[in-house]
Amino acid sequence: MTMEHNPTQNDFSFCRLPVVDKRVFRMGIAGNYGIDSSDVQWAAEQGANYWLWGATFKKVTAGIKEVIKKDRENNVVALLGWGFLGWQVRRSVENALRKLNTDYLDVFKLGWLGRTSIYTPGIIDSLLTLKQEGKIKAIGTSIHDRQRAGQLALDSALDLLMIRYNAKHPGAEVDIFPYLQKRNPAVISYTALAWQQLINPVAGIEMAPWPGRTEQAIPPLTPELCYRFVLSNPHVHLVLTGPRNRAQLKDNLRAIQQGPLNPEELAWIRQYGKLIRSRKKFDYIR
Repeated sequence: MTMEHNPTQNDFSFCRLPVVDKRVFRMGIAGNYGIDSSDVQWAAEQGANYWLWGATFKKVTAGIKEVIKKDRENNVVALLGWGFLGWQVRRSVENALRKLNTDYLDVFKLGWLGRTSIYTPGIIDSLLTLKQEGKIKAIGTSIHDRQRAGQLALDSALDLLMIRYNAKHPGAEVDIFPYLQKRNPAVISYTALAWQQLINPVAGIEMAPWPGRTEQAIPPLTPELCYRFVLSNPHVHLVLTGPRNRAQLKDNLRAIQQGPLNPEELAWIRQYGKLIRSRKKFDYIR
């Protein structure tokens, strides 16, 4: 078994998510940055079907609820929860089921493992029981500790890892991706723009001419290029986007239509990310 789906122009937009076993559009929508329920329904009409939801994501709750009511089996709902005790995990899952009016969640993610969640036998037992009951399909986590994530990828009950990966922070290529093949967990990437640092103009950056075709001046990178960089990696199943409004949502979804980057473009972006990472202080061009 291999976890690499080797994205080409033909399958760049979709993949089958391990364990959840659903075909997903490779850009998931996080509803905690400004979009509302009407934006969720619009995104679903464009093909989006992976929804990251949390108890505080109130502006998108009705939209997700309506989308999954129409077609539950072709949508993935991932709950970003927390837990220090097993009963807290169960309560958050059952509250989500009620609020979204669904019989099951596709994924429960222990949010920010090591900070707002812990990985203990009690927590895992509770999640495995919820899985056996059919209330969740997969167990996941969001985690910043790459070395620990690599070990969890190799040996744990986790079916899915939500990790930081972008051109500025490519460390997952060393610390996580080499350990995926044994169990084939799903990999969900977020922070594709490195908190805007890859797309804001920075003074004093010198790069060779951009090798791709575009009418925009590069650098800095465009959001589209940031998302395509992430999705061009064969280990990443899906990238999350957290748009602030419908216009950003439209632009971000358009990135999927452009397909994978070529080797020259990937190398250029990797070098740019390395330069940004080397900066201790950013002198942004206004």
